[in-house]
Amino acid sequence: MSQTPASHIDHEVVPVLDFGSQTAQLICRRVRDAGVFSVLVAPSITADELKAMNPKGIILSGGPSSVTDAGAPTMDPAILELGIPVLGICYGMQLTCHLLGASVTKAPHREYGRAQLHIKNEGGKVDDLFDAVPLSTQVWMSHGDQIEDLRAAHMVPIASTDTCPYAAVRSNDPKHKFVGVQFHPEVTHTPHGVDLFRNFLYETCHCAGTWKMSAYAEEEAARIKELVGDRRVICGLSGGVDSSVVAALLHKAIGDQLTCVFVDNGLLRKKERELVEHTFKDHFQIDLRVVDASKEFLGDLEGIDDPQVKRKRIGHRFIEVFKEAAETIEGADFLAQGTLYPDVIESGHGHSGNSANIKLHHNVGGLPEELGFELIEPLRELFKDEVRRLGSVLGVPDSIVWRHPFPGPGLAVRVLGEITEEKLDIVREADEILLEEIVAAGLYRKTSQVFAVLLPVQSVGVMGDGRTYERVVALRAVETQDFMTADWARIPFDVLARISTRIINEVRGVNRVVYDISSKPPATIEWE
Repeated sequence: MSQTPASHIDHEVVPVLDFGSQTAQLICRRVRDAGVFSVLVAPSITADELKAMNPKGIILSGGPSSVTDAGAPTMDPAILELGIPVLGICYGMQLTCHLLGASVTKAPHREYGRAQLHIKNEGGKVDDLFDAVPLSTQVWMSHGDQIEDLRAAHMVPIASTDTCPYAAVRSNDPKHKFVGVQFHPEVTHTPHGVDLFRNFLYETCHCAGTWKMSAYAEEEAARIKELVGDRRVICGLSGGVDSSVVAALLHKAIGDQLTCVFVDNGLLRKKERELVEHTFKDHFQIDLRVVDASKEFLGDLEGIDDPQVKRKRIGHRFIEVFKEAAETIEGADFLAQGTLYPDVIESGHGHSGNSANIKLHHNVGGLPEELGFELIEPLRELFKDEVRRLGSVLGVPDSIVWRHPFPGPGLAVRVLGEITEEKLDIVREADEILLEEIVAAGLYRKTSQVFAVLLPVQSVGVMGDGRTYERVVALRAVETQDFMTADWARIPFDVLARISTRIINEVRGVNRVVYDISSKPPATIEWE
């Protein structure tokens, strides 16, 4: 179960019971954006544990299960008796209705994707949840079950779609302050979802909306200081925004009790090591130890082409390097990492235990107990844009705060197939050209992540009236708010043309450049 720091409970809090939805943390995100602190908790949390958090409201997430399945996740029914407003979303709505006696069955018409919601307007009045929302509005559906009969649960419908008569419901029993929606207001495909959350928080829960990222920085720093005491912390530093913000937060909390370790794994971008050394030794004045383990990492990857095996081997070597580094740092009992919530979800480590494992992240759940460290992950509940806001609050330079993400396994997942020094050099040179042109075109801040990928294929080309048979580079550029979903960036054709021409002319061994126009989902942002 997610542990809510005691200091956070001093603020208004709206916990979210996580039933395994891939978008559960987006609910927390929407609540925080509205000025109220929110955190995910396991569905096994008891009513007494929730009550001790003094919540203003409670939200129940969606999930992949059916309430009719054996072993489907459930919750303590006493939660509904606390007298605290509860909002159920998709599975959360179905579960509540089921617990209160309603019938939930397989839907005759499954709904996946956009649907038109029709809000009930009786006597010129709509339910408070839909205040200032158009009577007919688009929502995002993703369900195979639906409620068949509400009467036993003492619920009334407050909205419907053409195929779902109970698309939103409210309890008419004064003991239960429950409202539920079958659709997903947390996703951007529900345009008025933000309004629904604000209505629930301010009209139903009567929140004041005083939580800010500056409060998170102060409270998380205080929590870390109390946890660490007079001991030392090692921070695994990559030079990206996540680990940089972790380092800045730790430095604020414990000062020179922090030692950062940067591992040169041989899979870095061009001049990455020099940039990290300059930034953290000069700007932050942090104790930085650089470990060159490039030969060891590349040796582990020799002959390996499976992306999951690559990640595992990199993760194992990462642990070994840190074990050796720790032996030189007296009193180091903690390891800090820049794990974000999308990393947690994609690794199958959601609070419910029901999230799918999409890809392995070497810094999520891969640290064995024998490592001897207690793990500190202060960004584990945050999305990328929240991390950037936190970095700004902490005074991290914009050049770092707005830097595009770089994967933990580095270029190992941007060289598809077996890793060789030649391939790494090709992708480094191509990536540098790509970023130079994106910056020159004023597109760096307008895009969320831009990088080059070396494909495991060769193609026929013509250069200087002669036949070539050389490598193919794919360009990837995406726009996203939270990295849980992303759309491919519409880079102007003239910019793409310059990038392609430069890569083919300047990077020896490449004769073809292609542009990836896949969104997430169904694709991921990285290729491996």
